[in-house]
Amino acid sequence: MVLEKLRLEGKAAVVTGAGRGLGQQMALALAEAGADVLCAARTLEQIEATAEAIRDFGRKAIAMPTDVRDSAKCAELVSACVGEFGKIDIMLSNAGIGDARGHSVEFWDVTDDDWHDTVDVNLSSAFYCARAASKAMADRGEGGVIISVASGTGLRGNPQGFAYGAAKAGVIALTKSLAVMLRGHDIRANCIIPGFVAQRPAQSEQEEVFMGSRARYFPVQRLGEAWELGPLAVYLASDASSYVTGQGFIIDGGGLAGGTAPLGFVPEVNG
Repeated sequence: MVLEKLRLEGKAAVVTGAGRGLGQQMALALAEAGADVLCAARTLEQIEATAEAIRDFGRKAIAMPTDVRDSAKCAELVSACVGEFGKIDIMLSNAGIGDARGHSVEFWDVTDDDWHDTVDVNLSSAFYCARAASKAMADRGEGGVIISVASGTGLRGNPQGFAYGAAKAGVIALTKSLAVMLRGHDIRANCIIPGFVAQRPAQSEQEEVFMGSRARYFPVQRLGEAWELGPLAVYLASDASSYVTGQGFIIDGGGLAGGTAPLGFVPEVNG
């Protein structure tokens, strides 16, 4: 019975940022559990590869290039999912970028464009996707699931990526509000909060050393692997989590609980 509750047979999902890394692995996990998946990202070649891998599970898949900063494009993803699969049951908003713009400058020198670019990709896109998906779910009247991907940086100070941290904190707060606002439509909303997770295997000895140096800060003494988010996504998308909504699930090897993750600066100690 327990394993049956985790099955996603007959479900239709949209996954943004599905071309590589965490998004790709979560899209594959949903498909392996039985879902048909619309894969969205900016790079067509990457999402086509994900879609082809999904078809290997015997599921249907669409590769749809998009820019999640555009609300109309997010709405088109939902429309395409409904058009191809007849419905949308799962909206998984994973698309995001690190805080590359405005990095390593004084706080007062960060421009409006730097701020908006980071916030729009990481937070506004989650809102756009949730808005479009929830309307389609409510119109159909059979409920649904919204899953957003936040970050551990949204729960602590992040001096080298403050806009990213602020946006991801917004995703966590948005999730809680969605759970309350959409309760009458049988739509659940939860978010996944990853810590440091390797998007891919190390490509060089130097990169492997860097990953190892990061790992020593966490109780489990290793970085997470992208596939490890897949089972959590399946759980949150499935009936196994039917009593779970408005929650943030931290998957970080114990980093926030008992680790000493790098702060981005050297603490000053007096005396």
